[in-house]
Amino acid sequence: MSSEVEICNLALSHLGDAANVASINPPEGSAQAEHCQRWYPVARDALLEMHDWGFATKRALLALVENPFSQWAYAYAKPSDALKIIAIMASDAPGDYAVGQPLAGSTPLQVDQRGVYIPQQFVTETDDDGREIIYTNQVNALARYTKLITDTGRFSPMFRDTLACYLASFLAGPVLKGDSGISTGRAKLTQAMEMLARARLSNAQQQRQDVAHEVPWLAGR
Repeated sequence: MSSEVEICNLALSHLGDAANVASINPPEGSAQAEHCQRWYPVARDALLEMHDWGFATKRALLALVENPFSQWAYAYAKPSDALKIIAIMASDAPGDYAVGQPLAGSTPLQVDQRGVYIPQQFVTETDDDGREIIYTNQVNALARYTKLITDTGRFSPMFRDTLACYLASFLAGPVLKGDSGISTGRAKLTQAMEMLARARLSNAQQQRQDVAHEVPWLAGR
């Protein structure tokens, strides 16, 4: 298990920086610690949003809120710990993991024994009070979403390593400065995206996906 500080030090080592920060919250006083305090949460949250990580996936019933629009049947408050909504479904849905050959421009869907599409269509918007609202036609909706995870003990090893390299791409400019910082930052970003692809594959292999068979009468609807 790696702490935030250890991930930051691993990121600095990617840049050839021998410094070892001891604290980033609050920063210990070194320039490296201050840069890490600024960029670590940015890199972490962006990486969490890039994929549906198993360790960060959560399900929860949604709370109804006032719906002033007729385009959608229901409005729900976005969970306060949700970073990204992955799917909306009925509270008793058997699941929403599906792969198949969807219609052009659509999302892979499957149909349960009742003939109900899983998952349901939805949009996430912000109301006049600044609240994030989920609009959908699903009654008693349940959301599967990416939770904002700050506990580094929850990170998978490949996510941790990818995060360190991705963080290094943010730190390269302020730590190395000049053309060297720019070129190193770009190189670390490329490396991080390659690591991300491998981490995604590893994460996908830890779940079973149902094949969604698209039958002709459904395709024409």
